[in-house]
Amino acid sequence: MTSPQADDLSWLRRRDDPRVLEFLARENEFTARETADLADLETRLYRQTRSLIQETDRSFPARVDGYFYYHRTEEGQSYRIWARAFGSADGPEEVYLDENELAQPHEFCRVGAHAVSPDHRHLAVAYDTTGDEDYVVAIKDIANDAWLPDRIERAADELAWAEDGKTLLYVTRDAQKRSHRVYRHWIGFDASEDALVYEEMDEAFHVGLRKSRSRRFIFIEASSAITLDTFLVDAVHPDRPLVSVAPRVTGVENHAYDSGDALLIRTNAEAVNFRLLEAAVSDDRVADPAEWVELVPGRDRVTIESVEAFRDFRILVEREDGDRHLAVRTDRTGAGPRVDLELPVAALEVADNPAFDADRFRYVVSSLVQPGLTCEVDPATGASERLREEAAPGFEADRYVTERIWAEADDGVRVPISIVRPKETELDGSSACLLTGYGSYGISVEPSFVRHVIPLLDRGFVYAIAHVRGGGELGETWHEQGRMLSKRNTFADFIRCAETMIERGYTSAARLGIQGRSAGGLLVGAVTNQRPDLFGAVIAGVPFVDVLATMLDPSVPLTVIEYEEWGDPRNPEFYDYIRSYSPFDNVRETDYPHMLVTAGLNDPRVQFWEPARWVARLRERRTDHRSLLLKTDMGAGHLGPSDRFGEIRDKAFEFAFLIRALAPESVRE
Repeated sequence: MTSPQADDLSWLRRRDDPRVLEFLARENEFTARETADLADLETRLYRQTRSLIQETDRSFPARVDGYFYYHRTEEGQSYRIWARAFGSADGPEEVYLDENELAQPHEFCRVGAHAVSPDHRHLAVAYDTTGDEDYVVAIKDIANDAWLPDRIERAADELAWAEDGKTLLYVTRDAQKRSHRVYRHWIGFDASEDALVYEEMDEAFHVGLRKSRSRRFIFIEASSAITLDTFLVDAVHPDRPLVSVAPRVTGVENHAYDSGDALLIRTNAEAVNFRLLEAAVSDDRVADPAEWVELVPGRDRVTIESVEAFRDFRILVEREDGDRHLAVRTDRTGAGPRVDLELPVAALEVADNPAFDADRFRYVVSSLVQPGLTCEVDPATGASERLREEAAPGFEADRYVTERIWAEADDGVRVPISIVRPKETELDGSSACLLTGYGSYGISVEPSFVRHVIPLLDRGFVYAIAHVRGGGELGETWHEQGRMLSKRNTFADFIRCAETMIERGYTSAARLGIQGRSAGGLLVGAVTNQRPDLFGAVIAGVPFVDVLATMLDPSVPLTVIEYEEWGDPRNPEFYDYIRSYSPFDNVRETDYPHMLVTAGLNDPRVQFWEPARWVARLRERRTDHRSLLLKTDMGAGHLGPSDRFGEIRDKAFEFAFLIRALAPESVRE
């Protein structure tokens, strides 16, 4: 077995080699020259998308004790302002975090987790100024509008306050960017004095923090791709020993939620799509799993995705046949009302519901043609009320049609495709189309409202999402059928979705573009190698395309954690399987579509050298003269720009490229 690291492009993996930065600079210069003629179109796309944003806006306030918390934006400002009012939502405003001020000294500033202390006196905020996702944690005295000297470096995006308002739990990362330790910090003390609360020694696991809505516990969650176990920190007495919810069992996920007098456990033990149980809990122990009481059994077609626990009710977020709904429970065992989405082909997200004693539950529903609707359900009746509609100035939903069709995979499995198109679209194959997908980690791609797609629709494009295996749209089995030694199902599904779109007249191969980011970049890279004739253009964002080389190198951040998703190629069976689809290793001497590839120099998740090596290999072997562009953001990471207009700028550039490749007649529109 020969390591693929020892190839003629291995030098591109050496960040400190001067030739690497020179290579990236040359590629950026080439991309700028090749797209100079698109500047006007790019500007028009940017302006149109930005016009769909109500730049001065305010979120719906959420009550916490006597305060009403919200965030707002102001016209022309790139970042959010976080504020609160006491007594009523319309009371005098107190700004406790202005991201614009925090970002002012930096070219990049992404604010991650931030939390106000239970006594409402202090703010803890984690922010990243490079894009490498090593966060700085700072603490602010809200009343005096002053930042304290407390400062924590190289932290993860995880924070939780204990109930004394003076003790903060946070997570740090190791050299491989793995969240692995939980510390306890006391306001006013140097971080060097912080106490270690938990350390995860297994390199396949990373650590997260979550505070219960009841404010009784802080949950430490240690998880791998297929296993999750939870430890309890007493939020009132954070120095007490940790309490384990259950012994770790490979393949079992035990998610805990506090209902006030017991723990609710969402588990996949004996239920692939999860079931809900109740466990007695005291100060120093959780009941043995054999003593847990089942409240909601596991079901074949319904997945329990999350649980929202309140004092008097609980809400189960469930997914059935690709769509989410809410299942209300007002007592321990009885089923309550079910809240279905009012919109076809829609997405449901949980809104901010911080109050444990709430008597209503808020959620947000949207679709490819409907901006977000904040709704509130009465658990007693299941009746919902609309509270707020997200503004999209100038958007006219009745100009578009959204629908769902199904493609039949090679093995007979039906794969859903969510579609939005102009109402007047003729299904004669003449329309340009953008097909997107992801298909990894059990993550579902929701058919929610996406502003930057509207300018494409207005130029006659069809936009579609292929919900391929490897994601979670059709339950946990959907994920299982697209990971490890079944990963090639993901690519076969996507190809069948593309063929189905063509067969049904939505588009043609010459006018079909595909796009994916990260693991979605792997998806579009793999299918482009397999069927370069099927696509007219490809946009691969920060793509995970050098899979074999990365997975053979445990020094690369996150590699060991990824073994349970992709397999460990030190095992010959996995080596051969990954080698069979890894985009870098399967570039052929053939004609390829127009291609735009992006990277982030500071990306900790997909190293910049993966897209760089892929593009270099494509340049060596492709036999066509179509566009092949690499654009590397030299000051950002995996998530792209940090300001709210940055993604619009990036999408305007990408879609200008796409329009020229697929619908050149629209370049001047």
